[in-house]
Amino acid sequence: MKYYLIAGEASGDLHASNLMKAIKKEDPNAEFRFWGGDLMQKQGGKLVKHYRDLAFMGFVEVLFNLKTIFKNIKICKQDIENFQPDVILFIDYPGFNFRIAKWAKEKGYTTHYYISPQIWAWKENRIKAIKRDIDEMYVILPFEKDFYEDKHQFPVHFVGHPLLDAIENRNEISFEQFTQKHQLSSKPIIALLPGSRKQEIAKMLSNMLQVTKDFEDYQFVIAGAPSQDQSFYEPFLKKSNVFLIMNKTYDLLSVSTAALVTSGTATLETALFNVPEVVCYKGSRISYEIAKRVIKLDYISLVNLIMNKEVAKELIQHEFNVKNLKTELSKLLTPSYREQLFNDYRVLKDKLGGSGASQATAKLIYKKINKNE
Repeated sequence: MKYYLIAGEASGDLHASNLMKAIKKEDPNAEFRFWGGDLMQKQGGKLVKHYRDLAFMGFVEVLFNLKTIFKNIKICKQDIENFQPDVILFIDYPGFNFRIAKWAKEKGYTTHYYISPQIWAWKENRIKAIKRDIDEMYVILPFEKDFYEDKHQFPVHFVGHPLLDAIENRNEISFEQFTQKHQLSSKPIIALLPGSRKQEIAKMLSNMLQVTKDFEDYQFVIAGAPSQDQSFYEPFLKKSNVFLIMNKTYDLLSVSTAALVTSGTATLETALFNVPEVVCYKGSRISYEIAKRVIKLDYISLVNLIMNKEVAKELIQHEFNVKNLKTELSKLLTPSYREQLFNDYRVLKDKLGGSGASQATAKLIYKKINKNE
């Protein structure tokens, strides 16, 4: 079978690569063509465009890059027609994927969506497009099944969260092995996860790094994003207790005492590694003001949304300042505070279900497209 996958960011690359690996178990003759990243490329097939050329964050940033976005949409449509896949697999990345899905459905292609866009947070009217353009939807958050089926009468498959697979399948490393390998000291590590896009990283790190001098008993390590070159981070490495490690976020989290994390998938990853965290976010003023009016949620982090309470402290926009960061980071290092967090993290893992999301999804996809043959 021929599979065409579209992932537009680092988390999509991770989950799509694990899905591809699982599909190969179901379909040894699987042929892949995709938009994604390095992890997907390792599974074989043809990379059409890397996600680093697709990632534009915020309302204003998207407007400035509309010409590039429309050009990419045109390239994608033509490439699908040339490939003639048995199924198109959309991995999150809704702005781009919804446009392709509408066209693909009109052309008669089979359309499956893995990792639902967060229409429960904003743009709920996108449910009309999903019902019209998507043949099968695979959701990874427990409340999404109720949202789709009870509220919108659209049947979906809850497959569990693929992060559990990704974390379970990694090679473990000890604190001693990690610090020796990367020439770090024996001080406890505080991880800094500032995001994956250039403007996001620059904005978040400028505040995160200002607290390092107040925690001299710890060493701070920046998780370098695979979408960026090491040289991009060099201007941020002027402080004596700040280090950069590229493309080893899971290893870093597995040995960290605490973390400052930019809102996104990384907040859930950090929790699943049992690392106490502060969730941070600051966008452009215009983008934030627009988002505040259209997003109707009590929380921005997946951890808090799944738990339906504030487990991880969220510092958003003007609250994301040096004073608040110091206060909240100090709390994370307090034994009693940490113990409560660990209890909440255990409940969080139970809510997400067990591992096996990638294989469960692969089985469903293969069964569905075989039935259509």
